Amino acid sequence: MADFSERIKALRCKHGMTQEALGKIIGVRQDSIYTYEKGKNYPEVRNLMILADYFGVSTDYLLGRTDNPEINR
Repeated sequence: MADFSERIKALRCKHGMTQEALGKIIGVRQDSIYTYEKGKNYPEVRNLMILADYFGVSTDYLLGRTDNPEINR
């Protein structure tokens, strides 16, 4: 299974976004996105939920707990 850093970068690239653009969506600087993608840091829970909602995936998918990106409701 992929980890958070791989998933967030893949989703960002799939949507044709820069690190700066993604940072603006969740209210952090570009260097924070860089550290997420390098596996050096993780977003706060609130920002993790914003990322999951924005990309339409579950937080479990972002965190690498499942390979199924669908949200189970």
